[in-house]
Amino acid sequence: MSLLVLTHADCRRHTPPEGHPERPERLDAALRGIDEIKSHRQRPAEPAQHSQLLLAHGPNYLNSLENLAAAGNRVSLDSDTHLGPGSLRAASLAAGAACQGVDEVMRDAGQSAFAIVRPPGHHAESARAMGFCFYNSIAIAALHAVETHGLDRVAVCDFDVHHGNGTEAILAGNSKTLFLSSHQSPLYPGTGQPDAPHADNVRNHTLPTGSGSNEFRELWLEHLLPELEQYRPQLILVSAGFDAHWRDPLAQLELKDEDYYWIGDQLKALARKSANGRLVASLEGGYDLKGLKESVLAFGEGIE
Repeated sequence: MSLLVLTHADCRRHTPPEGHPERPERLDAALRGIDEIKSHRQRPAEPAQHSQLLLAHGPNYLNSLENLAAAGNRVSLDSDTHLGPGSLRAASLAAGAACQGVDEVMRDAGQSAFAIVRPPGHHAESARAMGFCFYNSIAIAALHAVETHGLDRVAVCDFDVHHGNGTEAILAGNSKTLFLSSHQSPLYPGTGQPDAPHADNVRNHTLPTGSGSNEFRELWLEHLLPELEQYRPQLILVSAGFDAHWRDPLAQLELKDEDYYWIGDQLKALARKSANGRLVASLEGGYDLKGLKESVLAFGEGIE
């Protein structure tokens, strides 16, 4: 079965200030990696519908972003998150691609879909942009799967080096979803501690600075993968961040390309077991261009 890749050139139109790590070249690097997978096929991403955005975000928040974007100037929403003329179009395509991926794998069981898009989304809360993120693409996709396709068990797996605080906050307490995350701690945004109070459908596990392949794989093998298997998901969604790679400038974990193949292969095996192979990934972090290219290639091969 070939890997379906959803992407769009307009994801390059989100242009933060010079020197910002979430730069348009990330899209090109990720696509260079995916192009080495001969069996993949690409389809243009479509923007999210307003009704899809409303699944995860409040109307006042959406209106405020649209009004700021309409002014046509770059606006700093916080020290990391900058809204420019092309930003909302790119963010809408990212969220729309994740929902498209859900629709495609529900229509054609067995396949995987990978949204190669930017900006990332997993830090965006229901009424707050932060951490480079405007719309929470993976949370929107999870709620779309529940609302549109009637699923009762949707798992979101997040191995980005940063905790997906927005995804957790949006999905917390939703009995039809399960959120599982591994992330470095201490690190931005400072959330996601395993012993902190959280909802019954949230599983957080942390990795200390300097952790590498062994620690990452042991964590998933001993904690997160057994939880996922027991849950018997009907669909697996993945916040696929590659900033735990040893090359990445924003964190201090030591993962290698082959670790991303490994986690992709593990998640795909569980998708085959209970979800008819249905798996959808959406690109989150990864800020060293060479590391991102090689990681996307490895992970894509793992899930195809």
